[in-house]
Amino acid sequence: MPHFVIDCSENIIKIESPKNIIQKVYDTAESTDLFDKGDIKVRINPFEFYTIGNTKDDFIHIFANIMEGRTSAQKKNLSEKIIIELKLMFPTVQIISINIRDFEKATYCNKSMV
Repeated sequence: MPHFVIDCSENIIKIESPKNIIQKVYDTAESTDLFDKGDIKVRINPFEFYTIGNTKDDFIHIFANIMEGRTSAQKKNLSEKIIIELKLMFPTVQIISINIRDFEKATYCNKSMV
């Protein structure tokens, strides 16, 4: 159910392979025990065209979309664990961030639900 969409500068996937980045985010999210095994989805979008304060500085930002019901403390822990791991993987990248958004159970739907 949870979706982790990684937006990053194109140079990020030259520093480390997309497969390794995706696996690191997956493993870290799984380690929190907030999600059912096998439910975590991770994607990466490298951008060639972007600006960061009118620069081409490298960046990583993760949009995490999870089903509502987790506490703020659980979501904070998830955010911090992922950022810690990415800081270790990318020590020279200055902009590494994440935000977590809740899916509303009442309005969420996928093809197996209809």
